[in-house]
Amino acid sequence: MNWYLEVIKNNYANFSGRARRKEYWMFIVVNTIILAVLYGIMFSSIDSYTGEMSGTGFAALIIIGIYSLATIIPNIAVTVRRFHDQDRSGWMVLLSFIPFVGGLILFIFM
Repeated sequence: MNWYLEVIKNNYANFSGRARRKEYWMFIVVNTIILAVLYGIMFSSIDSYTGEMSGTGFAALIIIGIYSLATIIPNIAVTVRRFHDQDRSGWMVLLSFIPFVGGLILFIFM
């Protein structure tokens, strides 16, 4: 959890420098766990008979949106710094925007 907080607090929009493997992957794993829990809350609040979402589900959906917007800059920043650690250009983060294969290409480089 310390690695996650380190990225959020001290390196929120720091695109220079390097991010070691542990810093990058701990941030990604904790971020994924938080989103999985929030999505679990949202999906568990859907009525299986009618398919309607309860108030808890809407609250979780709003929290997911706010959380995603709040962590997009640190996510891009830690990815750019990870590329710097591999002696690659930080601009390679733009590969993630290629439809269908961009995320896979990014995963291979990490």
